[in-house]
Amino acid sequence: MRKLLLPVLCAFIFSACNNTPKDETKETPVEVKAETGKGVYTPFKLTADLSQLSDSEKKMLPILIEAAKIMDGLFWQEAYGDKEKLMGMISDPSTKEYARVNYGPWDRLGGDSSFVKGIGEKPLGAQFYPSDMTKVEFEASDIPEEMKKSLYTMIRRDESGKLKAIPYREFFKEEVTKASDLLKQASEVAEDASLKKYLELRAEALLTDDYTASDYAWMDMQSNGIDIIIGPIENYEDKLYGYKAAHEAYVLIKDKSWSERLAKYASMLPELQKGLPVDAKYKAETPGADSQLAAFDVVYYAGDCNAGSKTIAVNLPNDEEIQLAKGTRRSQLKNAMRAKFDKILLPITGVLIDESQRKNVTFNAFFANTMFHEVAHGLGIKNTIDGKGTVREALKDNASALEEGKADILGLYMVTKLFEKGEITDGTLEEYYTTFMASIFRSVRFGASSAHGKANMLRFNYFLQEGAFAKNPETGTYKVDFEKLRAAMTSLSEMILTFQGNGDYDGVTKTMNEMGKVGAELQKDLDLLAEKGIPVDVTFEQGVEALGLK
Repeated sequence: MRKLLLPVLCAFIFSACNNTPKDETKETPVEVKAETGKGVYTPFKLTADLSQLSDSEKKMLPILIEAAKIMDGLFWQEAYGDKEKLMGMISDPSTKEYARVNYGPWDRLGGDSSFVKGIGEKPLGAQFYPSDMTKVEFEASDIPEEMKKSLYTMIRRDESGKLKAIPYREFFKEEVTKASDLLKQASEVAEDASLKKYLELRAEALLTDDYTASDYAWMDMQSNGIDIIIGPIENYEDKLYGYKAAHEAYVLIKDKSWSERLAKYASMLPELQKGLPVDAKYKAETPGADSQLAAFDVVYYAGDCNAGSKTIAVNLPNDEEIQLAKGTRRSQLKNAMRAKFDKILLPITGVLIDESQRKNVTFNAFFANTMFHEVAHGLGIKNTIDGKGTVREALKDNASALEEGKADILGLYMVTKLFEKGEITDGTLEEYYTTFMASIFRSVRFGASSAHGKANMLRFNYFLQEGAFAKNPETGTYKVDFEKLRAAMTSLSEMILTFQGNGDYDGVTKTMNEMGKVGAELQKDLDLLAEKGIPVDVTFEQGVEALGLK
């Protein structure tokens, strides 16, 4: 699972003198090769139409961006450690830039391989746990269970070497206090009452590690023109247990006209839940009726969401109780989405999709598939049916990859059903299916270290097994069989929902080991994309300068 996916991504791996992430290595790291990361990312300037914003909203943007930058520093600590010390040990500019993009010396789009000599494999638990800690030691420790599994604790050793849990509010006290003060400052400028309340509560949450009230307030916002998602949120970085949340931030400007167009779909979740292709016990929960769909232009990424592959849609909050009570907000990041479609997906289509079906790959379908991926996170169930706790707890390190796989396949299921009902009237089902297929090639390049990458590997291999597409040996291109793809969509949906409902950790592990990897034929296709110079992802020129703000 940790093998490299693309030669262009790879650095020749030297024997590590040290198998920990500690940056105190006595040997000065030396770049593996000067062209590290060359061609992997393509730059894109994050801009937005600020004319729709009020003067107060424009004043808030620089403040919110400063708060986001603090999250960036916290994520460096969680992912690697001392950023400045690492950068000081690297002299080659291209390697230094690649370390900046990856938040450390490990290639996030290359199976987390090290591209700096003297630094070995990335610990599965990143820096959330001591690098020399074993699972047996952790599970046998006398740390209270709620502190072990808390999203918001760092595990460290005390003076005697015994494991202890330190709340984020204490471990990162100086940084979160500064970020909290900035959010309070922004709240004083805010004119929208719901945004003001959210910023005040989020500022408090950073100091208490209790995000519930601010999450509810965030869900209550409707009329705000700008938004910030900030704090420790996703648990992708913790590949040891999936317990710990990493810090990140998005600063967003709402596209109100697009958001109005999307709003109607959220109310259809309960009906779509009832029609899921799985036994009733696996869909017994009712999705929150207050789920929202909204479109934004993102003007700043920081931390976890900016590491390696860039997020183009967000589905939050993650708290299962809030999801059941209020639903979630699915935020589509329109400008970032357009960048990936134009710079990556269309070039991939020209290389790997059958010429007769290339016209089916459209931005409208890409946007919709991405949007309904986020909506589909709300479908299925959040708690196992046999008392194993939440799905996330039961599936542990497999939870994120399977959840992303569920969202992908159920998103396509939703598109199919809504198209049949006449609720979606743009384009054809063939466009949605072909674009979905082409998008697998884009996302699988994120690698085995990414939950999204693993999910796409599983789906590609399952579709191949079920004959959902076929490769022409003469042209090297893929052609979708629409009827078989639809059948595979249905059966894969049932399999994933059943795994989640049963909390079947062993079953998911076996399936991921067998199908969550890149086969030889797919590897040739990915190599070809690299040879053609098609980038894997984007990097951003962003901030007040990119927006033309002082």
